[in-house]
Amino acid sequence: MPYSKYTFEDMILRDHLAYERTVLAIERTLLAYLRTGLALLAAGATLIRLFPGDVYFTVLGGAMLVIGVIVNVVGLARFVSVSGKLKKIGAKPED
Repeated sequence: MPYSKYTFEDMILRDHLAYERTVLAIERTLLAYLRTGLALLAAGATLIRLFPGDVYFTVLGGAMLVIGVIVNVVGLARFVSVSGKLKKIGAKPED
């Protein structure tokens, strides 16, 4: 990691503020992933329910359901990965 040589005590106010902005940015990105995934899930379920006899819309709705779940899982995995890296950088010293 490029920032592993810096400790919490070495950080100045600008660094602390940049860290907090980054934390807020990854949370905002997670919410965007979840919003997109839920919209795909809702659209897929709607297509399946509105057009029960049409194979095209049933397949399209099923694909949207699968893609919606994948988007949510990928977003959550990325959030966990990045937040784990950030915790190593911004770990406060033990008192």
